Amino acid sequence: MTQFNVRPRDDGRHGRTIEEESFEAAALAYVEVWPLPVTDADLSVVVRDLESGREQCFRVDLESGDTQACG
Repeated sequence: MTQFNVRPRDDGRHGRTIEEESFEAAALAYVEVWPLPVTDADLSVVVRDLESGREQCFRVDLESGDTQACG
């Protein structure tokens, strides 16, 4: 498993380290434990691989769990 730091796209204060198999899986795992209320139907998160420093941004649909790259 890989360690990722996942945080909301617009808020660096609520980041969390998550161990998962992929960027997408880390994004979903983070959204499952998101502690704050969300007014939109989705949440954009930035996922950073702690070893390589590579980052990806995902928009996660909170109802279906579908993920897509941020636009």
